[in-house]
Amino acid sequence: MGEDLSNRKDKDDGGGPLGQAIGFWQQFRRYAYEVKTETKRVTWPGKQEIYGTTMMVILTTFLFGIYFAICDRTFGYVMKNLLDYLRHH
Repeated sequence: MGEDLSNRKDKDDGGGPLGQAIGFWQQFRRYAYEVKTETKRVTWPGKQEIYGTTMMVILTTFLFGIYFAICDRTFGYVMKNLLDYLRHH
């Protein structure tokens, strides 16, 4: 966008609420322009890459679910037997 005006000492923001609002909108417009510019530079993934990573996330989630279910059952079994043993002795 050119020159960085955020550090200029001679800029006049009006000093009041209207000046602050105008300054906000100028900053917002600059931010939106920079986002648009950066978005054009992004290398977006293709359909095959999106499909592959999505399937990997689904598979990993499924495997972690199984792992945590086994851990939960095992911990519950151990705790139940330990508490039963301690109650009877």
